[in-house]
Amino acid sequence: MIHRTIYLISAAILTAATLLFAELAPANAQVVALGASNTAGKGVGEAAAYPAQLEAILRSRGSPMTVTNAGISGDTTGGMLARLSSSVPQGTKFVILQLGGNDSRKGVSENERRANIAAIQSQLRARGIRTVSADGLVRSALKSGMAQPDGIHLTVAGHQQVAVGLAKMIR
Repeated sequence: MIHRTIYLISAAILTAATLLFAELAPANAQVVALGASNTAGKGVGEAAAYPAQLEAILRSRGSPMTVTNAGISGDTTGGMLARLSSSVPQGTKFVILQLGGNDSRKGVSENERRANIAAIQSQLRARGIRTVSADGLVRSALKSGMAQPDGIHLTVAGHQQVAVGLAKMIR
């Protein structure tokens, strides 16, 4: 009798935990990494870039999330805004923004940059999509010596560090 009671209580707890986890982590939750050359994996390839490494980390933790790499080398915030609806499909839960420094290199004013970023964030928020910034993680990795010889693109180790940091933010 005691064993049966313990078994029933254990089964009830396991069922409740399973249902709670299903509520918190929707199956096949979609993540899109929107950015420029560091997102695209310039110099290391897309397979070694942080979006692919992030997906591997999330899956190794049992999360069924897919991470889509929507990085384009040389892109600006205006370009990201223009392709937002085509790069971020229905069902996306998170967008990782890695806005980079191409705006200043291409003469985009700070006011225009801010307006583009605000529009990107507003559109994503209106669709119920959470945003996570990767820029601070990228800068930190670059300052830690994980830069390619050009000083602006991450090494494989830098991409790994960014992926680990993002994995802590995406749950």
